[in-house]
Amino acid sequence: MAKRTLVRAAAVLGAASLALAGCSSDSGDESASGGDGAAASATTVTTDCTPEEATAGTAPSTAPLKIGTLLPDTGSLSFLGPPMVAGTQLGVNDVNAAGGVLGQPVQLIPGDSGDTTTDTANSTVDRELAAGTQVIVGAASSSVSLKVIDKVASAGVVMFSPANTSDQFVCYADKGQYFRTAPTDVLQAQAVSQLISDDGGQRVSVLALNDPYGTGLADNIVKNLADAGIPEDQIQKIIYDPNAQSFNSEIDQVKDFAPDAVAVVGFEESAKIITRMHEVGIGPSDGMKVYGVDGNMGNALGEAVAPPLLDGMQGTTPLTDVGPAFQDRLKGINGALIDFNYAGESYDAVVVSALAAEAAKSTAGRDIAANINNVTEGGTPCTSYQECLPLVQAGTDIDYNGVTGKLDFSDAGEPSIGSYGKMKFGADNKLTTDGYIVVGE
Repeated sequence: MAKRTLVRAAAVLGAASLALAGCSSDSGDESASGGDGAAASATTVTTDCTPEEATAGTAPSTAPLKIGTLLPDTGSLSFLGPPMVAGTQLGVNDVNAAGGVLGQPVQLIPGDSGDTTTDTANSTVDRELAAGTQVIVGAASSSVSLKVIDKVASAGVVMFSPANTSDQFVCYADKGQYFRTAPTDVLQAQAVSQLISDDGGQRVSVLALNDPYGTGLADNIVKNLADAGIPEDQIQKIIYDPNAQSFNSEIDQVKDFAPDAVAVVGFEESAKIITRMHEVGIGPSDGMKVYGVDGNMGNALGEAVAPPLLDGMQGTTPLTDVGPAFQDRLKGINGALIDFNYAGESYDAVVVSALAAEAAKSTAGRDIAANINNVTEGGTPCTSYQECLPLVQAGTDIDYNGVTGKLDFSDAGEPSIGSYGKMKFGADNKLTTDGYIVVGE
């Protein structure tokens, strides 16, 4: 298999709107150009390493594969739980329908992750480790994952997140036991920059909150815009304190810069920022091209801002066109589903884990981890567990392309290709998907 050493600037995200606390602090410029007012001191996370990779053990196990879940049934991210739970269950169902793993059915052990305000995740992990799980699917939030990753990795168990996008995990000392099916934010920066460039942006302001997610994503957006041919003096970067009482100073700087496009990298405080932008005549509904990211491109923003202030705002969020057939199958698991975010990623985490166990001829966690990257790239393409299983059993090197598309895991155990929905708000502040952007191919 081809090897990749990752050297890249990084961003950190807790899924949806749960911010991950900054991990390092550097004094940073408030703008690439044009910023002349006070700004928050930027914190950044960079990665420059060869990620740890797991090594198979010397004692293969043929015990039944047990997959635990660490997904948000409760807490601030509970709205993300249902599609991920359904995707995980559907994945287990399909694996078992095709013969299971090593001729035995996979056992699913559900568990709640809660959020960072509770110790639910640790309690769930303790229970699942005691039950003998070899794979844990979760968590949704990077912050929650960081609370338990050491415990899971030290136990020799695979931790497989369907929703973490933090690049902090690239070089994390995880013994090669951590994986994810969600693309990293370095890829999202490419998608946002492509969206801005395709719309003809030539003078761009980037507003970003001061945490590793915000500053890392902003830095990469600026870099990608410059790579696309926009001169550095036509790009303004402003880092703000998300807990500030007012964003008037930052918005005034943006207005003075007179951009033709504005990217807002933030979470719930984005509602105040957009509202203030409208008050000074540079909001989306005023004709300014405004772009968001997965931290704010959700219906929660539409509910927090008066209509039609978001009309025309565009942005990106990790999203794959899984198609109506897969969505119908998910509804067969949970008929109350109203969205499908990260359902495909959860499904693929299960299938990849099962295929890796078959490739290893072992259900030991370290053996599974040592084979996960290999079953996602470089071999004979296959698109389902049923199709891939006989190939693996025959000793064929496979390339599983899941319901989320090509995975092509890098050495860090993450997709090297990212699919993002092009999201757009209407005059009713409702969000719709207007196509997809695939980067990294």
